[in-house]
Amino acid sequence: MSSNLAGTVAIVTGASSGIGEATAEELAALGASVVVVARRKDRLATLVASIQAAGGIALAVEADITDCAQAEHAVAATIERFGRLDILVNNAGLMLLGSVLEQDVEDWERMIAINQNGLLYMTKASLPHLLDAAANALRGVADIVNISSIAGRQAWPTFAAYNMTKFGVNGFTEALRQEVTQKHVRVGVLEPGAVATELKSHNSDQVQRLLAASEAVNIPELLEPEDIAESIGYMVTRPRRSSIAELWAMPTAQA
Repeated sequence: MSSNLAGTVAIVTGASSGIGEATAEELAALGASVVVVARRKDRLATLVASIQAAGGIALAVEADITDCAQAEHAVAATIERFGRLDILVNNAGLMLLGSVLEQDVEDWERMIAINQNGLLYMTKASLPHLLDAAANALRGVADIVNISSIAGRQAWPTFAAYNMTKFGVNGFTEALRQEVTQKHVRVGVLEPGAVATELKSHNSDQVQRLLAASEAVNIPELLEPEDIAESIGYMVTRPRRSSIAELWAMPTAQA
């Protein structure tokens, strides 16, 4: 296994499938001890077993990070087990689509809870430990990677509330970057285009039918979660002097 991240510890949220799962495997392959956080305990157990079978180190923490106390627990469990935290990947997210007139307010609240509040809670709980890691001689740098979306850059009809959450992630990321970059905590946002994940499946059958005909997501050759995971690996393995503040990753066929 490569040792680019040997000795480091990473947290990945939303790690039970898709981008989060692939990212956990990527960071473990790069030498990090990985803490995988999600609500689906069975899937986390399978992921940990896979990482360990490949020679990596992983810890599963079952948590609903929309609850501040559970987010804080996930970070505390990491420190209790490994004694440090070097990398936070805020990946957990939800995409529920519908027109502003017709969409249920509950859908908006669910997206805000995970896409924004969960990211805020995890970041706040992690930041003191990341600052400590950045001051440590092991690497002299720490990393936060927030997973946004092309929907944080571009708007479409029926995406309004999701757009709001992801535009917000972009703004938060840049503001935080300016707060801590001189302390060598690198803060970057990664904005994927269409990726083959479970994200669309959380919508109603009617919305999924509309999506199937939409140019926004109906792309001939989607990105795979591993493509995004490799990009995250690139961001967090740059030399201390180099910070990737924004990375926009698109399928070649997506306009």
